[in-house]
Amino acid sequence: MASAPAAAAEAGEHRRWTIIIASAVFATTLAQPGLLRLPFQHILKSDLDVSPHEMAAFFAAAAVAWYFKPFAGLLSDSVPLFGTRRRHYLIVSGAAAALLWLVVAFVPRTYPVLLGTVILLNAALVMGSTVAGGLLVEAGQRYGATGRLTSVRYVAQSAGVLLAGPLGGILAARPFWQTGMLGAAVATSVVPVAVGLLREPAATRRAGVWADARRDVSALKSAGSLWCAVGLMALLYGAPGFTTALYYRQTDTLGFTTEFIGTLAFVSGTLALGGAALYGRACRHLTLRRLLQIGIGCSALATLGYLFYASKTAAVVIEAQAGLFVTLAELALMDLAARATPRGSEGLGFALMMSIRNGALALADMTGAWLIEQGWMSFSAVVVLNAGVVALAVVAIAGVPAALVDRHEAP
Repeated sequence: MASAPAAAAEAGEHRRWTIIIASAVFATTLAQPGLLRLPFQHILKSDLDVSPHEMAAFFAAAAVAWYFKPFAGLLSDSVPLFGTRRRHYLIVSGAAAALLWLVVAFVPRTYPVLLGTVILLNAALVMGSTVAGGLLVEAGQRYGATGRLTSVRYVAQSAGVLLAGPLGGILAARPFWQTGMLGAAVATSVVPVAVGLLREPAATRRAGVWADARRDVSALKSAGSLWCAVGLMALLYGAPGFTTALYYRQTDTLGFTTEFIGTLAFVSGTLALGGAALYGRACRHLTLRRLLQIGIGCSALATLGYLFYASKTAAVVIEAQAGLFVTLAELALMDLAARATPRGSEGLGFALMMSIRNGALALADMTGAWLIEQGWMSFSAVVVLNAGVVALAVVAIAGVPAALVDRHEAP
């Protein structure tokens, strides 16, 4: 049994890592243009008169850096910046993202210029997000707390979503430069936290750094558990989506204002926070296999709720239950990602998982918008298709190695 001073020291380390991870995740989440998307959607639809498929393509192309997140993980794992693997990458990425948000605020309002600037902004945020993932895996594996730190990550992420909804709705009705100023303030908020709390042993650039990088890649190639997790994630997130199609339904069919759409995101984010808190407790009592089954199964059922998305009241109820159940599925998958990542390749392995998620989501949204726009499927048909593919993921859980999923965290 640990002595009182040792227990206090360990508790202090837990708190420090919690603050660092939460701050990094919050900053790199709320500062994403894809999350503060209502002002962009308003410009694209009202000022540039783009179609639903063109809008989905804008956000898919804008997020291209998120699909190559493993390269950021490889860089952070293998090439120290100013003597550290994580600290200075986090500081530089936060400062760069803040600067690029200011650029976004004042560039000409044309599709190509806006898209190019947002791509650069996302590239800066990707580096910070990748470092946050690497820190989560390192601390989670060190203290045997991948589930709890994943819950912390999701609470911070959900807090970003929670604020982004109403903020986006308000900002969409205001001059766009205000969106840029807010984004810059959020992006730079992680810098003082990294400067003050993130301590690392010195890491020097070695002549064999790229050999180490090749070693990391080889380690991932032979990590069967990791690829099982990747396959499950690709199946879940690759189902044809309806995020952009839903926005057009909200504005054109149902007549919702941007403020009300932002309120819906707030409602969803509130329930997502509850889901994160629930998962933080449940992971100590239920195996990860059971958590995956419950989360993904409930997420499939929650998706079917969008078949009844026909009024403001229905929208509030549907977004609320989706926020809760999608969160449980997402957290279980992130927990699996953290457990499946090989030691020594934390940044690269976790980033690979996230890039699969981001790429699959963007492609799924584009596919769904295109199917509806071309008249091949109705909105309701895409909803049913999405729910059906998600339900298949429940069956696929049986193929995940028992060593990863048939245990729960220690209380």
